[in-house]
Amino acid sequence: MPLILPAGLPAIEALRDEGTPVLLTDAAKAASVGSRVLRVAILNLMPIKETTELDFVRVLKDTPHTLQLEFMKLRSHTSKHTAPEHMERFYRFADEMMQEPWDGFIITGAPLDFVDYKDVRYWDEITQIFEWAHANVRSTLYVCWAAFAGMYYYYGVDKSVLPAKMFGVFPHVPSDRTLPIFNGMDDEYLVPHSRHIELRRDDVIAACKSERGIADGLQLVSESPDSGVHMLMARNGREFFITGHSEYAPMTLDGEYKRDVAKQLPINVPMHYYRNDDPEQGVLERWRANGVLLYSNWLNHYVANI
Repeated sequence: MPLILPAGLPAIEALRDEGTPVLLTDAAKAASVGSRVLRVAILNLMPIKETTELDFVRVLKDTPHTLQLEFMKLRSHTSKHTAPEHMERFYRFADEMMQEPWDGFIITGAPLDFVDYKDVRYWDEITQIFEWAHANVRSTLYVCWAAFAGMYYYYGVDKSVLPAKMFGVFPHVPSDRTLPIFNGMDDEYLVPHSRHIELRRDDVIAACKSERGIADGLQLVSESPDSGVHMLMARNGREFFITGHSEYAPMTLDGEYKRDVAKQLPINVPMHYYRNDDPEQGVLERWRANGVLLYSNWLNHYVANI
């Protein structure tokens, strides 16, 4: 179905080049489609905004609903890696957007693995956004760093720094295949990870059994024998906390790896990512189909609530 995006967003032309049908860019045109419009806001905390915009538009576009996406920014943080003109044209401040109704909400990762939460410059503002989403949005996805921050804020589960970066594409197993979030997905599915921190399983299980965890129905619904805790669900899908990146484009980990090699930073070759684990042989893309399903299931069964 049509996708409603801010007019002129660079992702529009990129998707058209990939063969995606013409996109609507005016919410007023949605009436001509004759279907319900799902409104989804994305708080984009990643440094390179345009890349993250395209990643999420790609995985969210395959839904039977007309989908309107808008991008949110903070007043307490100014992006250093994205042109001010881009932020001014395509983003709106959180306090303005929180005055409107939204069906779904996504909070992205951020390069803050080694920063204590209390030292995050925008911690006060982002926790206010957490509370707003908790009370007002049908379903919220907390992705990567946001998942760690959300689990800390709501359930007191602190992050643990890993001895080496969790970097690569790893197999995951759902704990309950009957949950709608896993509809149509394989018994084992692959997800990219790129992080220096983890949620310890014992801490997560303790949170699930805590007073608030029981009240919220917090449960660990997906994990990996290699990369650990992957996804938790609370309040029957009102919140999902996801440590991986099912939305990543094929070349994202490649770019991160080559960037760190060029900077002579300590970095291992991303596991199970290149053909035969050899960067010279190129990327073997094996996670995208299940990634699209994951986001489609979220939209169809938790945001649209069908």
